[in-house]
Amino acid sequence: MTSFGSLTDEQLEAHLEVSSYGVFELTGAVRPSVDLKVIPKQGFRHDTYVDPTSEAKVPVIMAAASKERLFDLFIDMIDTLGPVVDVVLETSHYHTGGHQDYYREHIDMPVLKSILYDYEDMLMNDGCTGIAVLNPQRQQEVQFDEHKMIIAYGSPLETFERVMISHDVYVDEDIRFIIEAEHVHTSSDQLYQQFEQLSTRLGMESESDDAATC
Repeated sequence: MTSFGSLTDEQLEAHLEVSSYGVFELTGAVRPSVDLKVIPKQGFRHDTYVDPTSEAKVPVIMAAASKERLFDLFIDMIDTLGPVVDVVLETSHYHTGGHQDYYREHIDMPVLKSILYDYEDMLMNDGCTGIAVLNPQRQQEVQFDEHKMIIAYGSPLETFERVMISHDVYVDEDIRFIIEAEHVHTSSDQLYQQFEQLSTRLGMESESDDAATC
């Protein structure tokens, strides 16, 4: 049994209503474990991603930012990728134990940013939606995942670091993130409908109506 399973409905509701941890404000997408083995905080650290096929090592920045600066930080991060990019939408809506990805190639950055601003609320608060923006030529990618973490892949990382610091998100190599302990995601039918609208706006196929939960 998880720590969430030991709670009464009233206790669970009270835990889910807590969004502030010190000066750090969570979005509505995810909540930490009841025992708070990881307390949400702002910062970034360096890591390495190892490609499972090629075994190539890719430098990575993993970051968490408070709600009030999070979306603008994401937009400024993707702005560094160039004038034309590819986009991947990831959903775990109505999928049991897995994700479904939708791909859109070659979209102009100003068009993409305009669309993303239209769906800022959904992207910030839906714990079953993630998005990645990438430049295959540069082999760089910025991901805004279901946990509302920002993850940047590919050399050089210095541009990403400067953007982070400009938003008062500073390096902390000892930082632990909410994904590194038990946590819970939240979503709703309304957010899923907005996800479908976004996938249509981006020229992607809509998700089929399968029945399960994220």
